[in-house]
Amino acid sequence: MTHFIGLVEDDSNIQNIVSAYLKKEGYKVEVMDSAEEAMSIWEQNPPDMWILDIMLPGMDGYEFCKKIRNESDVPIIIISAKDDEIDKILGLELGGDDYLTKPFSPRELVARVKRLFKRTSVTKKPSVADENRLKLDELLIYKNERRVFWHGEEYEVTTKEFDMILLLTENANRAFSRDDLLVKIWGNDYFGSDRAVDDLIKRIRKKFNNIPIETVWGYGYRMRKEED
Repeated sequence: MTHFIGLVEDDSNIQNIVSAYLKKEGYKVEVMDSAEEAMSIWEQNPPDMWILDIMLPGMDGYEFCKKIRNESDVPIIIISAKDDEIDKILGLELGGDDYLTKPFSPRELVARVKRLFKRTSVTKKPSVADENRLKLDELLIYKNERRVFWHGEEYEVTTKEFDMILLLTENANRAFSRDDLLVKIWGNDYFGSDRAVDDLIKRIRKKFNNIPIETVWGYGYRMRKEED
């Protein structure tokens, strides 16, 4: 699986150097100039880790770190020109997992990113926000809000479109028969044709171009998930 890292830094030189090193290691990187821009990304397609500068225009890094930590246990590395001990303590108390003082070696940052991903993959427990959020490749679902994002763009969905997408995504790679889907989506008291399943899948595919719902010929459907 390719990890997605959000880099929030308003210095273009640091942006270019850090993103180049991270991409060389195989990470997907989104560069943002402000915490306000980062909040928009967080709502649409949350990164697997944040690398966050403290001195930002508008909302500062401390406030952004606090907002993210209130919703998720996603790893956060703080980078800052502030090297006083009190600044480091504040950053860590607000939820940062690591603190790196500028100027720093890009190789050291990459090493810390790797170490933090390794550590959190073992110890991380799902937060309330994580339990609400379901992600499969470029498909992102917020279950409580019944919102669906595809490649970072939110799509309006009907009740049954949402129920079908959620069911298949929560059970990725499992094949459901048409009869199974009729019962689970329409209920036990539905007596219509199983063509309703095919029609619903057709509408979903038309709305979400290239969504990985596969037809299991002569049986039903499944949501494909590439193995890590």
